[in-house]
Amino acid sequence: MNQYDIVFMGHLATATIVPFEGPPFVERGGPAFFGPIAASCLTKRITTVTKIAENESELLEPLQAAGIDLFVQPRETAQIRVVQPSANVDERQIFLVKRGGYFCIKDIPPIEPCLIHLGGLSDHEFTLEFMHMLKARGFRLSVDIQSFVWQVDDRTGLVHWEDIPEKHEILPMVDFIKLDVKEAATLTGTDILKDQAEILEGWGSLETAITCSYGALVRSKGKTTFTKFTNRSIQGRTGRGDTFSGAYLARRLNHSAEDSLRFAAALTSIKMESAGPFRGSPEDVIKRMGGPLSP
Repeated sequence: MNQYDIVFMGHLATATIVPFEGPPFVERGGPAFFGPIAASCLTKRITTVTKIAENESELLEPLQAAGIDLFVQPRETAQIRVVQPSANVDERQIFLVKRGGYFCIKDIPPIEPCLIHLGGLSDHEFTLEFMHMLKARGFRLSVDIQSFVWQVDDRTGLVHWEDIPEKHEILPMVDFIKLDVKEAATLTGTDILKDQAEILEGWGSLETAITCSYGALVRSKGKTTFTKFTNRSIQGRTGRGDTFSGAYLARRLNHSAEDSLRFAAALTSIKMESAGPFRGSPEDVIKRMGGPLSP
């Protein structure tokens, strides 16, 4: 059986970005792309479980270059279209052009139970039954809530944000939950980060991470910590949340929630200054944090 520190599971995707100003462009992406590459800089044992079309293996090259083990099954590659109707990069219209389909327990390779991060592009990737099966096998769960809140209009492909009654079952089941401020507002009814985190904790969340345009918040064991992003541009906005998740989870394996928050925010800030995944070093991140590597 293979042994890993973190498994990232989700679809890779090609994304057509239509900015408010300037011509459209295409990026590789998906939670199973940005997250593991960010995590890999900390020399943890990382693997990605994903599905892509057999003729699009070039999507895997950055993951392979980062030393990430891959378990890949053939399936039509997911495609998304992101339209930015204003200068506010957090105001986005997202269309799921092609879906990658659901994952099931048979998709789990022969690996020892560890922390597994479920990052979906919509609510058509992971089910509660699948999560229960992972728990029964001994896996610790981390979930990006967009895997459930992002729901797709079958006619237009437009992604809309919907509250989910399953939240009261999901939150106590997982070790880490990741949301952005819009997703958290969809679940809680408030757009105040601190209040969102406290409500989610009251519903059973053990450790909650919420990102927004200007920073990130973590609530763990009744304590809330916030730190600002320090990016000098937003050229690399695509993949912000997934990058944060990967960096946070890898750092959190042997550091406090507060330290991991600072590390993940600094790494994500560097990533947002250029398109594509994070390409820096841990030393770059520590320098951006403004302090020495903690013990």
